[in-house]
Amino acid sequence: MEEQTLQQELTVARKKSAKPMLWVSMISMVMFFAGLTSAYVISMKRDDWVTFDLPDAFYMSTILIVLSSITLILSQRFLKQDKRQISLVLVIVTLILGIAFIWQQYVGFNELKNAGLYFTGPGSTVSTSFIIGITLMHVLHLIAGVIVLFIVIYNHFKYKYKPNDLLGFELGAIFWHFVDVLWIYLFFFFYFIR
Repeated sequence: MEEQTLQQELTVARKKSAKPMLWVSMISMVMFFAGLTSAYVISMKRDDWVTFDLPDAFYMSTILIVLSSITLILSQRFLKQDKRQISLVLVIVTLILGIAFIWQQYVGFNELKNAGLYFTGPGSTVSTSFIIGITLMHVLHLIAGVIVLFIVIYNHFKYKYKPNDLLGFELGAIFWHFVDVLWIYLFFFFYFIR
């Protein structure tokens, strides 16, 4: 009896600490990207700075990531209403949109390369190194988000989420929306600050 009570208290403690821990990690990621974008702004004063247009694929990837957040919000709403099948389909659509986002980022990197703008090597410039480096760091975070979506889908199949107990789903959604907002910030940053 005591062991069961202790186990329940541990579960409650984990649930209470899960969201604050996620927020702390996201704040550290914000600081990381704030440092990178600050370095970008400072480096713009260099004589060898090259200005260029964003790849068309970055516009498409922005649309895809926004759509993925919308489908995830809808999925969570349907799950709260205990409409599991619709919710599951929408999480899978979110995953597909996330993978399509990553693909469009790859296409965007190739557009830069085809325009003669390289990340490293003799053809590289400081500006292209920054934009590709910052975008690659975001893609790494997005890959983590895709892994989170796979876990959410797996747990969805295992019926681990209930209308009154969505903690795992909520944590995954918070992280995914964070990655979405982070890309929108980076996109507008690169669009307006050249």
